[in-house]
Amino acid sequence: MNNLTEYTLNFMEEILNIPSPAGDTGICMKRIEKEFEALGYVVEKSKKDSLYVTIKGEDDEHHKMIVGHVDTLGAIVKEVKPNGRLKLAQIGGFSWASLEGENVLVHTDTGKQISGSILPTKASIHIYSDEVRVMERTDDTVEVRIDEFTKSKEETKALGIKVGDFVSFEPRHVQCDNGFIKSRHIDDKSAVAMILGICKYIKDEKITPKYTTHFNISNYEEVGHGVSYLPEKTDELLAIDIGLVGPNQESRETSVCIAAKDSRTPYDFKLRKKLSDICEKNGIEYNVDVYNRYGSDASVGVLQGLNVNFACVGPGVDATHHYERTHVHAIENTMALLIKYAIQ
Repeated sequence: MNNLTEYTLNFMEEILNIPSPAGDTGICMKRIEKEFEALGYVVEKSKKDSLYVTIKGEDDEHHKMIVGHVDTLGAIVKEVKPNGRLKLAQIGGFSWASLEGENVLVHTDTGKQISGSILPTKASIHIYSDEVRVMERTDDTVEVRIDEFTKSKEETKALGIKVGDFVSFEPRHVQCDNGFIKSRHIDDKSAVAMILGICKYIKDEKITPKYTTHFNISNYEEVGHGVSYLPEKTDELLAIDIGLVGPNQESRETSVCIAAKDSRTPYDFKLRKKLSDICEKNGIEYNVDVYNRYGSDASVGVLQGLNVNFACVGPGVDATHHYERTHVHAIENTMALLIKYAIQ
């Protein structure tokens, strides 16, 4: 494992363990901002508090922007129930079955964090028998059991928990000896770590990119409005997201995956071809794929009216929006493509 890969994987693990459900990303953003500054970059913020770093190129008339999002799936307290437990509303799209038994943190507006677990309202097989097996997991049949002595709405509220508090899910990051990485929220904190890795590489190697390049950390992608501002002169918007590994998909856990189309739109063919040509020329393992029930900062941005060519790439990830898994090789291949794209 080379030093750049090690740096990227270490930073990815660190930020995976900093909660950042969409709408409550401030603490993780501060850590990322601090890291950019440690690398010697000036960080700017949009009005929505997304982060921008700009590296001036030889050509300052034609700009690129590369974006990854820090926000993750999560939940928000919808109701403090009469039994003292919490009813949740989802942030982002996922199945409640994928969260059953997961540990969570409830983030109160005073900064206090209270641990809990996501459980069905009928969890014990000893008490409810086959009902546990057949009961559908929905907003109404899933709750948070908080780790405090409380059995009433009043007792829970006395802890400082209220409607509107954010809830984050334990990532359970594991890096296996054979290179597999499993964790919640690889979508999209792998992209954020890769952006830092690319910026570190450019700084360490004293590279001046051919074109001025902006790096953006967005913070509302999972809810559909991540990129709503482009720096002036930006011609190309490249989103780093995840490739979908599964039946009837081309994407693999060892490759960089290039999206040809998602559920919203085809991607710009010329830019997509430029990316695949870089892979072919440099021996980078890649796949081109089509994704259902999927959008990215790039495709959502153009649908909001951004006037820019657009593409999306990312590492192949299995079990997306569940307990996700990728491989070191996918991170390395994605970074190899991104570095070549960013500097030429």
